[in-house]
Formats: sequence, structure tokens, C-alpha cells
Amino acid sequence: MEQQQLKRDLKNRHVQLIAIGGTIGTGLFLGSGKAIALAGPSIIFAYLIVGTALFFVMRALGELLLSNAGYTSFTDFASEYIGPWAGYITGWTYWFCWIMTAMADIIAVGVYTHYWFDIPQWVPAIGCLVLLLILNLLTVKLFGELEFWFALIKVITIVALIVIGLIMLFTGFQTSSGTVTVENLWAHGGLFPNGLYGFLMAFQMVVFAFVGVELVGVSAAETANPKKNIPSAINKIPLRILLFYVGALFVILCINPWYEMSASSSPFVQVFTLAGIPIAAGIINFVVLTSAASAGNSGLFSTSRMLFNLGNNKQASPKFAKLNKNSVPSNALVVSAIVVSAGALLTKLMPENAFSVVTTISAICFIWVWSIILISHIIYKRKNRALHEASIFKAPFTPFVNYLVLAFFAFLLVVMFISEATRTALLLTPIWFIILMIIYKMKRKN
Repeated sequence: MEQQQLKRDLKNRHVQLIAIGGTIGTGLFLGSGKAIALAGPSIIFAYLIVGTALFFVMRALGELLLSNAGYTSFTDFASEYIGPWAGYITGWTYWFCWIMTAMADIIAVGVYTHYWFDIPQWVPAIGCLVLLLILNLLTVKLFGELEFWFALIKVITIVALIVIGLIMLFTGFQTSSGTVTVENLWAHGGLFPNGLYGFLMAFQMVVFAFVGVELVGVSAAETANPKKNIPSAINKIPLRILLFYVGALFVILCINPWYEMSASSSPFVQVFTLAGIPIAAGIINFVVLTSAASAGNSGLFSTSRMLFNLGNNKQASPKFAKLNKNSVPSNALVVSAIVVSAGALLTKLMPENAFSVVTTISAICFIWVWSIILISHIIYKRKNRALHEASIFKAPFTPFVNYLVLAFFAFLLVVMFISEATRTALLLTPIWFIILMIIYKMKRKN
């Protein structure tokens, strides 16, 4: 059994920091600039709404994973409760999700490197990808260590930003933009300066900021003591959202009026430059660079594990189910890295729009995956009432909250259709699902 050879080398500290790393993505550091430009201070409410919805998705995921020790990923319970087609399409879609996300992350590496070096974006992007591939091929424990330190850098940075911002706020610090004050939240056109339309248009970037929150579920097969570590990581998500998203954005918007935020650069770098600490801006840029590398690292991990799972379930080539001597699915890793490298080519072809196009496609595909988790949980609770009652980690307010979050996801897709910036990507994405369904039906006939 190949699956049993995956080593449970991820300890509690790895799982906790993988969860944090998944919660704090490139979307916060880079994408929040664009989101603030669209929504103004109301962006804080957008992060709260999406974060709350995804907490309920994670609670459903946690209960399902712990209901059966044989589950290694959400494709397993999707196959059992919805049907084999759902497992097949969700597995390949999740792989595609993370391919798109990892592309966005290596694009971001190229963007951030421009702060110091005037070189083509694709050069540092490819360099970062090759380094991450080599490290991931060695051992899953090394992936855990990389994520641990990457996530720790992100946590320390955001806490430092909040502390420095609060000091500036309480001392009435003067920047080139004026006084640091809480009044900046509503003094420039109110909390919704661009109206409801601007608020809604920011949701695509907000959704992308949270991609990876479900990564804890993918690491379940390689987690030591999952019954203790997975619930612990999931239950801390609301606190992380309040601290890392709401706290950081509150401070950023108090320091700098929303309309002075650049949609194309990181608000974190802008804030420290305004504080008159130019060296700090360089440090922050390094941190957001490591954040992008961290998310790329998660992308390689999750795509390889999903390909491994698909290969193991005969839904992809059995070559992907082969492990190297370090119990790492090396074939799946190398193929995923090669596909991700196309993201570097994208930055060469369309450096201005690459990040926006890739993040939109990624957000749409992640909405599919999160919806499948919720639908699987609804069917699980209906079919296995006794299993639900015996669960040590029951998802709250089900099935009502599942339907509510599914309706919210449908609403997000409508919003993406209304927006010109995201409409084309939304209309193109169904082609992926149609192709998958055709391939699945052809495989079934053979």
C-alpha cells in the first residue's frame, strides 16, 4: 500500500504554522492593495465576512476528515458521499487551483524582487521555484520546517506592523500624508467611499487572500496525532483572521488614507516608508517576498499530494503514486513544478495583468472545492447520523450554515460576473470542468 508509506512527520508546531501560513497568503501582502483601492475602509468587513464563511467550511472539513481514519484528503469523502465523479473532478480541480495559486506566488516573487533589482520578473520566479522543488524532494519534515519558519516570519512582521501602527496612532504621528488617526477610516468618503459596488468588487481579491486555509486537510495523511492537531489548528482560525487581517488592515488604514494606497504594490511596504523608516520598508519587502515563497512552497506540497492521491486512486497515472526513498511523491512534485513554471512565462507575456488573471481563476476553482466540502458534509450528516453524534469535532449550526455559505459562494460568482475585471476568467473557467467531465466519462467507458 503506497499510501501507508507517507510518513507522519508533521508535528503539532508544523501543523499550527502550516495553518497560519495558509491563512496569511500573498493576497494579504500584495492583493490587499488592490482590494483597498476598490473598497476603501469597508475592506475590513469583506475580510470578516469571507473569513467567517471559511471557518465553517473548515469545521465541516475537520469533522469529515476525523470521521474516517482512512481519509487522506477531501477527494476521498467527496467520492464516498457525492460520487466518484466528484472525487475525480475535485481532486484535479484542487491540483489546478494550487497550480494557479503557485503561479500567482512566483509572479509575486518577481514583483517583489524589483524593489532591489531591475531584472526581468521571470528570472527570480524560476530561481525560487527550482530551490523550492529541490527542498521539497528531500523530506516532508523539511517542508514542515520551511513552512514553520516562513509562517513565523509572517506572524512576527504583522505583529510588528500592528504594534508600530498602534504606537503611531496613540502618539498622533505625522507622516507625509498627514496625522495617523482612526478618523482616516471614515474621513475620506466614509467607510464605503466607492459605494456598495466598490465593496463587492473587492471580494475576488479577498477570496484569493484566504486560499490555502484548507491546507491542513491535505496534510492530514502526514500529520502526527491528527485527532488532536487538526481541531486545534482549525479552532484558532477566527483569532488569526481577527489579528492578521482585521488588525493589520485597521492599522494600515489609520496610518494612510485609503485613496493613497497603490493598487499595484504592497500596503505593508508603503506604511513603513511613510513611517520614515526606509530600511524597514526593505525588511518588509523581504518578508512579503518570503510570504510569496511560502505560498509557492505550499502550492508544490499540495499539488504533489493531490496528484499522489489521484494516482493512488487510479484517477491519474500510477507513476504519480510512486514515492522516492524519502517517502516523498517525487514524480508528482516534478510534474507540478514544471506546470507552475508556466506562470513565469505568463509574467513575460503579460507582466501587468498576470497576477489579476491567475488570482481570479484560482478563486473560482477554490470556491468549487470549498462547496464540495460543504455538500459532502450535508450528505454525511444525513446518511451517518450516528457517526455525526459520536464525532469529537462536530461542525456547528449544520446543515443550515452549510446552505448559507453555499448561497454566499453563489453570490460571489454573480459578483465576479458583474465585474469586467473578472468576467472573462469566470466565463473561461467552466471549460476546465467540461474537459474534466468528458475525460472522466471516457475513462469510465474504458
